[in-house]
Amino acid sequence: MKEFMMIFIGADYQELGLSPDELQNRMGKWFAWNNKMEEAGILKGGNALISTAKCVSGPDRTIVDGPFAESKELIGGYYIVDAENADAVVTIAQDYPDYDLGGTVEIREVMVFDQ
Repeated sequence: MKEFMMIFIGADYQELGLSPDELQNRMGKWFAWNNKMEEAGILKGGNALISTAKCVSGPDRTIVDGPFAESKELIGGYYIVDAENADAVVTIAQDYPDYDLGGTVEIREVMVFDQ
């Protein structure tokens, strides 16, 4: 088995103006997906991320607040799962709760370094 990161890219729930009932329904979908992966023994971890960020870049270590105003999407969180290959993770990602909000799941294999 290999480790893969599923990076969740989508709109900010606060910016969408979801009602408390809509937000609770959406969280129920997330918890159900999470539980399904836990029961299958493939979920290694993950977290949701708040929408504000600090970005440090360049040789002078320039610091700016983000995400940037021109950005319509943000990284909202991630899961790390065990799978045979990326195609298996594509199947796992079919239950991602935010496709209906224009969300995207980016799938990346975790690089393993020999020590």
